[in-house]
Amino acid sequence: MKQGIEPETSDWMHRAEAVQGIERIEAFFQGNAYALHRHDTYAIGRTLTGVQSFNYRGGMCNSLPGHTMVLHPDEPHDGQAGTDEGFRYRMIYVEPALIQSVLGGKALPFIKGGLTANARLLNATETLLAQMHSPLDPLVQDDALVELAYALNAASDAPLAPVSADFASARLAREYLHAAWQGTVTLDELAAVTGRDRWSLSRDFRTFFGTSPYRYLTMRRIEAARRMMLEGAALADVAAAAGFADQSHMTRHFTNTYGIPPARWLRIAGGADTD
Repeated sequence: MKQGIEPETSDWMHRAEAVQGIERIEAFFQGNAYALHRHDTYAIGRTLTGVQSFNYRGGMCNSLPGHTMVLHPDEPHDGQAGTDEGFRYRMIYVEPALIQSVLGGKALPFIKGGLTANARLLNATETLLAQMHSPLDPLVQDDALVELAYALNAASDAPLAPVSADFASARLAREYLHAAWQGTVTLDELAAVTGRDRWSLSRDFRTFFGTSPYRYLTMRRIEAARRMMLEGAALADVAAAAGFADQSHMTRHFTNTYGIPPARWLRIAGGADTD
């Protein structure tokens, strides 16, 4: 992995092993890094060098060393270098369900503007944004996650969850989607499983997990596709195995999720292009 001692000359990304719903990366980019995209996790990170610019909720944000980026699940954003020198950053991607496991059914914390200088949040992310060379001890990660959830909640502008919101049904729907991600799932089916009417269930799912049931199901397929890509499978085979109609269908969803097409993501992440 590059150490940043010499000027960077090409884009790169290092991914730590994902553990218990938290993925960690460190990367360097010059020019345009990511097209407009969105994912169903929190993206929380720190710029290490340079200026990291991104469009978020109708405005341009410029992250500098010392800022904490907190991008809410399912919010479109892009990424590009704010100067010719490029930017280097670390980011963690945290499943909303992990935050819910700490907060217990509150509306997901929302940090206005995507950037904050909040001291508690800065300290809360320190452990999770540590060096990527070795995995975090599970107990250390769990302890850091608890403090992160509380820090997000304390700094949040999110309203209270609606009085009628049903966390138990939303959680049951999420569990069902994890079990059925390779097949076709309808909102009526989820309603039957949870005993909740489909429109209330859809609203509650967004309140507690930050995205729609359909988007959540698509992300499980994207995650499976990414694992198969890293194992060396051809993209056409990956698309079929992950439940997409064809390779172009998968490519469209992948690009909408990560801001770059699958072949480029695989190349930057350390693999090789596949056809």
